[in-house]
Amino acid sequence: MKLPWKKDDDSAAADSDVTAAANPVDEGDAGHTPKGYTPKKGRPTPKRNEVERATGVRRVHYDAPLTPKEARQRRKDVKNSMSKEEFKEAKRKQREEAAEARRKANDRMMAGDPAYLLARDQGKEKLFVRNYVDSHRYLMNYFLPIALVVVVVMILGTRMPAVANYLSLFMLVVIVILVIEGLFLGRKVNRLVNERFPDNSFGKWAIGFYSFTRATMIRKMRTPAPQVNIGDAV
Repeated sequence: MKLPWKKDDDSAAADSDVTAAANPVDEGDAGHTPKGYTPKKGRPTPKRNEVERATGVRRVHYDAPLTPKEARQRRKDVKNSMSKEEFKEAKRKQREEAAEARRKANDRMMAGDPAYLLARDQGKEKLFVRNYVDSHRYLMNYFLPIALVVVVVMILGTRMPAVANYLSLFMLVVIVILVIEGLFLGRKVNRLVNERFPDNSFGKWAIGFYSFTRATMIRKMRTPAPQVNIGDAV
């Protein structure tokens, strides 16, 4: 016999069962949440410029100029909004900042920072080639000074054709020796690079020519600057 006062209790129990079925909770999972777990925020992460505008750092939305003409017009508008002295001061600060940025980039490049190296100097193989060449002496190291002296003497000795002819012959012999030395250097460097880096992606010509041009430069004029001393093991 169903009692009248049991109706509400049964309905409440049924409602609780339905709610539990609709929202199942795994007690084991709830008690073992991974460390560092972050629940979803339920909204997208705001963009940087939105945060800056909200905090007052950036007052208005900035759109980059789409054409050179638009960029020139913006610079003209900025110039018109300033006095002559203010514009000169702003240009001076821009030049100083640009010069500082160039100096920093050049210093990092000379130090061999991969983030600032030119495309021709990128790669662990190129670093090995630079260190190997910088740790040895070659006749090629003196190519530029020899060529400069020969050219100057030939210009000053135009009144003595015989001397100019001998200098031309001497320069030809020097060039032949440099080419032979460069071929031997290129072959050796290629062999060492392939042994050290089996997955080398550079061709033989690229590695050989890179080592040759590096060796023909005066040590103080090389970029990036030498990172090893002559005689160091590489």
